[in-house]
Amino acid sequence: MNDLMSVVDWSRAQFALTAMYHWLFVPLTLGLSVIVAVMETIYYRTRSERWLAITKFWMTLFGVNFAIGVATGIILEFEFGSNWSNYSWFVGDIFGAPLAIEGLLAFFMESTFIAVMFFGWKKVSPRFHLAATWLTGIGASLSALWILVANGWMQYPVGMEFDPAQMRNVMDDFWAVAFSPVAIHKFFHAVFSGWALAGVFVIGVSCWFLLKKRNEAMAIRSIKVGGTIGLAGMLLTLWTGDSSALDVARVQPMKLAAMEGLYEGKCGQEIVAFGILNPEKKPDNDADPYLFDISLPKGLSFLATHDFNAFVPGINDLINGIELTPEGDTIRHESYAERIEIGRRAHEALRRFDAASAKGDTAAMALAAADLKADYRFFGYGYLDNPSQAVPPVALTFYSFHTMVILGGYLMLFFAVVLWAVWRRRSWLSNKIILWAGMLTIPIVYVCSQAGWVTAEVGRQPWIIQDIMPVQAAISDIPVSTVMLTFWLFAAMFTAFLAAEVGIMLRQIAKGSKSDYESLKD
Repeated sequence: MNDLMSVVDWSRAQFALTAMYHWLFVPLTLGLSVIVAVMETIYYRTRSERWLAITKFWMTLFGVNFAIGVATGIILEFEFGSNWSNYSWFVGDIFGAPLAIEGLLAFFMESTFIAVMFFGWKKVSPRFHLAATWLTGIGASLSALWILVANGWMQYPVGMEFDPAQMRNVMDDFWAVAFSPVAIHKFFHAVFSGWALAGVFVIGVSCWFLLKKRNEAMAIRSIKVGGTIGLAGMLLTLWTGDSSALDVARVQPMKLAAMEGLYEGKCGQEIVAFGILNPEKKPDNDADPYLFDISLPKGLSFLATHDFNAFVPGINDLINGIELTPEGDTIRHESYAERIEIGRRAHEALRRFDAASAKGDTAAMALAAADLKADYRFFGYGYLDNPSQAVPPVALTFYSFHTMVILGGYLMLFFAVVLWAVWRRRSWLSNKIILWAGMLTIPIVYVCSQAGWVTAEVGRQPWIIQDIMPVQAAISDIPVSTVMLTFWLFAAMFTAFLAAEVGIMLRQIAKGSKSDYESLKD
């Protein structure tokens, strides 16, 4: 058992490492593709040599980031087969479909048109080149769509049925998978947050130009485009985040409880604006959950349901299967202990089906299949030993979520100040404090982005498929030493990738600062 858990822990660590490195590149690709397309559109309409040079400068940085992102993304997909082969077998017919569409349609589309973007200048018409640039951005977003459809299905499995004859899940409604509200909201949230991240990136690099007093006109124009798209992305991220919060409250209430460090829910539940968790607090004790907190009255009830007086269950409420109505009436659901028993009944029904199948007893097979179908909704709980195993890491989920929210508030203020400065108070952009703030916000927005990803993925633990399959049932039968070795190899390789990208970008930015954009015709 210790060896099994070691393989689980190291496999999770390796996948988290790969995903977090990959997520360093994806949002910038999604946002910068749109910013570059807008800049080229301005060039197409004005035929300004300055706008052409600006477009090519940011397009180069986009290309560097795109290439490194592809390398990490390919490794990420291979890990499903190498480290999570039981998962891939169990749901391969469903999970593989959106990934196949992403590879055959979206990635093919963006990789085709990106060649025109970089090598098509003066070889195709300006209109065709502009179309290729926009199609590259659309292709990048479509890639994100199908990947997040797959991820959204893991968080909210729909459109499927378990086939005991194959011992695996099969898709019975493709459109339910493709248009799952969880997947769609995750997609828009990810794409729009990419716009915000890329907007900060453009502003930060442009602030460096202004600080060095080089190509200031180019920097001002870049800030106008990047800041506008970044602010739009930030506002839309807040909107889609609200929709995602409703989804989490509906289909992953334990994740929501962990995000707030909430153990005992109530009607009109407040939301923690800032807090420090009590490390001694556990589901089975009466310790105060917070050492310190600042809360907003009824905020969590509204976030979760759009009703200020609604009941929001805490961790203990969910474990015990208790819900309250606004009138104070108690509603009972299956407790987690009961879910474990239901899951074990489902496992036993599957074993009975397998035994009956070996004997050719069709009547027993039909009876076992009916029992399995009735209990399958809690199939994953049958792998758990006790209810506490269904509680995600509360501290990591809580602090990641609140880091994302606090930094998101800062980013809103940042975009408002920068856009006010560039449009109304140009003198502010000669202030070194403003310029340094612009540059330092680049790492801040990356921390915000990573915190959001950690919240989404850590908050759903222990499930690789919500309620259906925990991570310990999904791994491959491989030695822990192999996973440990590849973890450190990937860590070194991804760090080298990141260092290479940063180095190349810095050289391209320095090269751009030496170019004389001011001499070009407007």
